[in-house]
Amino acid sequence: MKINFVSREDIRISKKSSSKYKPLLEAVKELEAGGKALEVKFSDDTELNSMRNVIYSYNRETGDKIKSSKHPKKNLVYFYKEEE
Repeated sequence: MKINFVSREDIRISKKSSSKYKPLLEAVKELEAGGKALEVKFSDDTELNSMRNVIYSYNRETGDKIKSSKHPKKNLVYFYKEEE
């Protein structure tokens, strides 16, 4: 067995581009700093964590600062672009 260490920048995960979160990524690209936020309904905490992971991965790749805030009683999460 041969094991190598590689930079995390060399690892690209393409699954998210064909996943059910593709519409979320497309909508996030249209966010403007200080503008409107995206409101997304989620069914459980697992789905919420998956959405956040996709967005935070997008942040790392693009250098954007998309943040999130959830409304737990209504099962809603808001994504917004922070002003710089």
